[in-house]
Formats: sequence, C-alpha cells, structure tokens
Amino acid sequence: MKMEDIAKMAGVSKSAVSLALNGKTGISSETRDRVLEIARESGYSPKPRASAVENAVKSLSFLVFTNSGIVLEAYYQQPFFRELIHYIEDRCRSKGYSLLFSSVDMEYFEREIKMLAEDNQSDGIILLGNNLTPEEILDISNRLGPHLVVLDNCFDKLPVHFVSMNNFMGAYQAGAHLCSIGHTEIGYIASNVRIQNFEERKVGFYEALHEQGLEIHPDHIFAVAPTMLSSQEDLKKQIKAYMETGRQLPTAIFCECDYIAISAMKTLSELGIRVPEQVSVVGFDNISESRIISPELTTVHVEKKRMAQLAVDLLIESIEQGVEATSKIRVDTRFVERHSSHPPRKSAN
Repeated sequence: MKMEDIAKMAGVSKSAVSLALNGKTGISSETRDRVLEIARESGYSPKPRASAVENAVKSLSFLVFTNSGIVLEAYYQQPFFRELIHYIEDRCRSKGYSLLFSSVDMEYFEREIKMLAEDNQSDGIILLGNNLTPEEILDISNRLGPHLVVLDNCFDKLPVHFVSMNNFMGAYQAGAHLCSIGHTEIGYIASNVRIQNFEERKVGFYEALHEQGLEIHPDHIFAVAPTMLSSQEDLKKQIKAYMETGRQLPTAIFCECDYIAISAMKTLSELGIRVPEQVSVVGFDNISESRIISPELTTVHVEKKRMAQLAVDLLIESIEQGVEATSKIRVDTRFVERHSSHPPRKSAN
C-alpha cells in the first residue's frame, strides 16, 4: 500500500494524504479522518524519518498559506494548483528528491511560521506565493531561507528567487485577440479578491485596448469571487441591474481567471444570454475544466509544467551548488482560441 493508493481510495490528492498522515493543517477534519481510517484498515505504515546518520532521503517542501486571497484550505483540489503540484512532484522525483507538503492557516501566521522554522525537515522550500504580500514573503524568507523559491508571484524589489508567469503578456494577448476579431465594446470581470497576478493582468489587458484606441466603460466592469466554478448570484444581480437600464451588454468580456470565466458563462446562460453569439468570453489559466465547459473556453495557457520545472531546478541549484545570487524568472504565456469567442454580430439597422 502506497500513499498514491490511499489517495485514490479516499478520492483526494497525494498532497492531502501527506498532510493527514503528518498531522498538518490545510485539510478538513472529514478528509483527515477518512484518510487515517483507510490507512489504518490497510495497515499502511509511513516510512520512518531518516536519521541524521542515514541522511538517505533528499527532500523539498511545498509550502502553502491557506485561507487568504484565492488559496483555499483545500487548495490541492483547485484545478490550477492541482496541475502545478503534479508537475512539481514529477520534477522532484526525476531529480532524486521527495516532496513534502506543509500548509499554514494565515490566521495563525506568526505561530506556525515559528513552528516551521524550528521543525523544518526538508533541504529547501517551494513557496506558493500568489496570495502573499512582499512583506510576508520577506518575513518568510528571513525565517526559512536561504533555500527558498517563491512560485506564482514576483516582486522585483525582494532579494528572493521567484518563478512566475508573464501575466501582462497573457492578458495583452487576450485583449489583442478580442480587438482583432472586431470587438469594440468590451467588458471586464475582475476578482473581488486582489492579488499581484490580477493587477498585472489588468495592466496588460488595458494596454492592448489602449493601443487600438479603446477603453473599457466603467459600467462594463464587474467583480465576483475568483474561486467558484458555478454560477454566482452576485454576478447575476450585477448583470440584471445593468440590463434593466435598457443598455446592451458589451459584446465581449475578459475574465481575470478561468474560474471567473466559467462562472460567468454559466451565469450568462441562466440569464438566457448566449456565448459566444451574444457575448464572447475569454479567460486566463487554461485549467482542465476550460476544455469541458460548453462552448470550450478561449483562454490564456499558463506553462505550469515549465514553471514547476524551473522552480525545482532553481531550488536544487541553490542547495547543491550554493548559488547565492537570486533570480526572477517569468515564463511567457500562449493564447488558446476555442469556441467561447467570436466576432461580434452585426447590429440590424
């Protein structure tokens, strides 16, 4: 019986099993109980921690701060993070490292950071940093460094390794696409939780429109929760209120992430608004669900595999070669045109 087997039986990820077996936070009590019960019934015994003398296992930690921004307690079930973790695990395995999982509830930031610093079992840390401020990242680095790489965020002023996506480029590509197929009345659905990635996407999208002499009307900007794949009553109310004024919706909408885009498409459908015939929708991230929704979502592909590989390699280089100079790496995006975007219909005269 392996951790992978327990994960399949419990219907959770390997990272969730690791958290449960190691008594870490970051999963619900129900999930923890289910994993532990399966482990007991199957007679699973985790491998004992290697002694300092043995020093046989090289390991990295994947560290997440939950319940802040867009990172939920069950972050390992969120499509984007699920894919990212898969690629990180693969890269660690190919380099001869095991991957440990640690999560910290932001409510107990100070206490749990102290505990992590005192009980750090790994050679280095990959920190999921998209929901953290520069001050928080610097604090974490000072306490847990020097072998630390921050993934999915970047602050140029900090002397810390960062590996992130090119948010500006991706959103610029989305804006350029909508302009190129003839849209001039364009809307924007933002996350009501603001993080660095979303701010960079906003700048890139607006730049693409500005180059074509276009602007987004303030009434065409909406805001919703960024972690729901279902339709949202709040967005439905915003759209209804707009339509009750007698005005037409914009012919295209850019959403700051695929979660928002898929939620928007379901909300529009419930309002009887057809995508893309009446409103084109474009997302960002290219999560697996973007190919399942109907119509398939036009979106920005994030090279998650490349980001994962770079983060692991950069961290191992720091550990094994003692490289002290820090790096900022941004991985370019790729635009993926599917069926949720279409040239605007010509209005009847």
